[in-house]
Amino acid sequence: MFQSKKNTVYIILAGIFITNAVVAELIGGKLIHVGSAVMSIGILPWPIVFVTTDLINEYFGEKGVRKLSLITASLIAYTFIILFFAMKIPAVNGKGLVSDMQFNGVFGQSMWIIVGSLIAFVISQLIDVTLFHFVKNKTGNKMIWLRSTGSTVISQLFDSFIVAGIAFWLPGKMTTEVFIVSAFTGYFVKLIIAVLMTPMIYLGHSLIEKYIHGE
Repeated sequence: MFQSKKNTVYIILAGIFITNAVVAELIGGKLIHVGSAVMSIGILPWPIVFVTTDLINEYFGEKGVRKLSLITASLIAYTFIILFFAMKIPAVNGKGLVSDMQFNGVFGQSMWIIVGSLIAFVISQLIDVTLFHFVKNKTGNKMIWLRSTGSTVISQLFDSFIVAGIAFWLPGKMTTEVFIVSAFTGYFVKLIIAVLMTPMIYLGHSLIEKYIHGE
């Protein structure tokens, strides 16, 4: 019964994790202003990814997160392959229907964005899981907030600079100055959200404990 409940928890967390990661990639092509800086709207689903990553780390260890991260990266790549072929098939023209231009404008993200997102996702997840368990080994089962927030602080710094660097700076869509400002802005927004979401980690931890152990 215990193992069955644990498997159920993993499936639920994995589903939430994968869904939010894929959605973040699909909406990531839209850029918004945060003050004078530019940032991808794809940041919106990431707080949920932070929470599920830490909960999976807590209950299923490094192996569980690494495996899920690689599966998710593969599914993101698969999603973009499907979108690529979908954009190549002509749409039916007519009033009220979605045209090729509209469809491609929403889903036709450049190859640089796709590559940048995938590389940043895999690297940041691997850094996150490594730091999470390093802190946990030092503190034991205490100070959940420290390993949760601490791992996010470092991993998302890499994520922000890698994705903006590959997607926008390397192809010349951003100057070095704009790239640095935008990457730091995205990072600090993620950091603030991660800190604000810390109570969700404790709530999720409590709900899982009650479900698994029947407390």
